[in-house]
Amino acid sequence: MPDTKTTSAAAPAGTGTAATPRYLGAWVVILAAAGVYALTMGTRQSMGLFLSPLNTATGLGVGNISLAFAFGQLFWGLTQPFAGALADRVGAGRVLLAGVLLVAIGTMITPLMTTTAGLIFAIGVLAAGGAGMAGPAVLMATAQRMVAPARRGMASGLVNAGGSFGQFVMAPVAGALMIGIGWMSAMQVLGLIMLLALPGAYLLRGAPAAAVTAGPQRLATGQAIRAALGNRSYLMLSAGFFVCGFHVAFLATHLPGVVAACGLPSQYGAWSLAMVGLFNIVGSLAMGWAVGHWRMKSLLALVNISRAVAILLFVLLPKNGAVMLVFAAFMGLTFLSTVPPTAGLVFKFFGAANMATLFGIVLLVHQVGGFLGASLGGRVFEMTGSYDWVWYIDILLAVGAALIHLPIREAKLAPPKPAVAAAT
Repeated sequence: MPDTKTTSAAAPAGTGTAATPRYLGAWVVILAAAGVYALTMGTRQSMGLFLSPLNTATGLGVGNISLAFAFGQLFWGLTQPFAGALADRVGAGRVLLAGVLLVAIGTMITPLMTTTAGLIFAIGVLAAGGAGMAGPAVLMATAQRMVAPARRGMASGLVNAGGSFGQFVMAPVAGALMIGIGWMSAMQVLGLIMLLALPGAYLLRGAPAAAVTAGPQRLATGQAIRAALGNRSYLMLSAGFFVCGFHVAFLATHLPGVVAACGLPSQYGAWSLAMVGLFNIVGSLAMGWAVGHWRMKSLLALVNISRAVAILLFVLLPKNGAVMLVFAAFMGLTFLSTVPPTAGLVFKFFGAANMATLFGIVLLVHQVGGFLGASLGGRVFEMTGSYDWVWYIDILLAVGAALIHLPIREAKLAPPKPAVAAAT
């Protein structure tokens, strides 16, 4: 992967590379993006461990607390298009700085909240909104712009693997802190750990997309969104990512609850989340490599069919520790491996200039699915005492997503002519 060291404010049209400080190479940029994502993702994906203690402390009920987590899924998605558009205009560094600080504040004040509205504000607005600002729409768009075209799939895979590594590390850390210092102090320590992402945000303060892509490729934000929403392949891609959001959010929020419902020791909750994170690293890197060798739509279909089969087997098999950990490992392989091909297809369709904005919209659709996955999981468990019906819904949705990905056309789309005034 060649280093990107530019001295001018603009790059040639169609290169997809960005201006960046002299001393930074592409590998430094990718590692910085992966590090920021590791901390935001690791913190967010560890929150499911705190659902039961929050319920015990507040007495609000699993359904109401799940609603706060569900709003977190939704607000994480809502911030992505706006954060992406802002990063496209002013550069990633400032957006990431604000996001990291909001995650830290939201996480630290969550133990002080005793109402559903308070939990929605801390978890669903501050922490999740900040994680969206410092999330994949901004991070992957930055990485994609700063590497050679042949390496973009691997760049997305590496950034995605960073998030997975964060989950692998942070879930056991959170579990150990809960045992050692109590759940309230553990959550506040996680907020402080988030501040370690600030150096990465500083390193990613390069030029905005508007300054590093040639004028003919730069569209007004509204014009780019209209072009995307008028494209059938983009809509099918978004629909499949909706299903991914449902699946991922249900697992992230309720996997510790699934462990408890199976009658297994509580430590299996943290271990299962860690297994998801560990094997997601493998899945993300493998998918980053595969994107350069096979059709991205076929890879997405394969991931969804694999999920459906694995969930069906889990429902049918006896629930013991070994089955739970193997299931968590396989879910990890497919957990966020949909992200590199999804980002790759958005980039292939529309190019670099509006990448963060348009990928942010796809992520918003993903998180609408996430809202349903997190909230429905809690409601179904309260009504039935089991998560079985959510698994059945997940299987049907995964099969549907596999089928809807197959008609996607991977050819690069002819961009509309930019508006005379390209500022929005």
